[in-house]
Amino acid sequence: MTGERGIVRPARRPPGWTAPGPAPWGPRGHAELEPAADEDLCYLAGDWRLFQKQRGHRWSLDDLVTAWVATRGLDPRAARRALDLGCGLGSVLLMVAWRLPDAAVLGIEAQPDRAAMGRRSIAYNGVAARCRIVDGDLRHATPAGPFELVTGTPPYFPRGTGTESAKAHAAPARFEHRGGVEDYLAIAADRAAPAGRIAICSSALERDRVDAAVRALGLGHHERWEIVPRAGKDPLVLVDVLARTGGPDPARHQLVVRDHGGRWTPEFQRVRGDLGMPTTPPRP
Repeated sequence: MTGERGIVRPARRPPGWTAPGPAPWGPRGHAELEPAADEDLCYLAGDWRLFQKQRGHRWSLDDLVTAWVATRGLDPRAARRALDLGCGLGSVLLMVAWRLPDAAVLGIEAQPDRAAMGRRSIAYNGVAARCRIVDGDLRHATPAGPFELVTGTPPYFPRGTGTESAKAHAAPARFEHRGGVEDYLAIAADRAAPAGRIAICSSALERDRVDAAVRALGLGHHERWEIVPRAGKDPLVLVDVLARTGGPDPARHQLVVRDHGGRWTPEFQRVRGDLGMPTTPPRP
């Protein structure tokens, strides 16, 4: 890339903390693996990095908890195929790949610029041999299965229920330009292996839609995680764990991110630790 450099985020870590996991390959002299003027290169899992825009849609708590729930309890050394629907910048895809180092992880993304940024992050972290992103609308172009793990973070809002961002890449990440949770679940059900796991993140306001889609598809509902941003608040998002077989009544869990005083809870510290992130904030 040419022109002004973007932001390479410095590590903000507690004294003595060392990132686990493999080191990224880095730019290795490739200009396209440096952030452009409107981008930053931020930390993700361990020392792995992610390209994202300085303004607009960025990776978030939703991606973190989706990747954690999706990979929770899985053998990290087992070879498996994983699929991330509507992968965007590739944050969930890369966190799954970081936690499952022998998995081949495939993403599909309809916005070419998002997909291109995700490919650059894959190259920067040195995992192009087992991670890739294909362009396409997941409703029409999703690669054939079976996949032992399918993840998805659909947009949370039906069109017409709020003000959409003027940024072309941000609006489809939040509003249902290319289908909603029902579409994601239908494709996941079709592509998942018979004993595979499906992990889908949705707005807590849309739980009735999720439940109706699960029933209509005949999926087994194994777990429901309610993600609460702060003690005493209502759940913000849900992460549902599904499979092609199983019962209709999921085990219910609640993950509270911050306590009443604003500190990370022990449960959320575990999430961060499992995904190679510091479990305590850096000192001021």
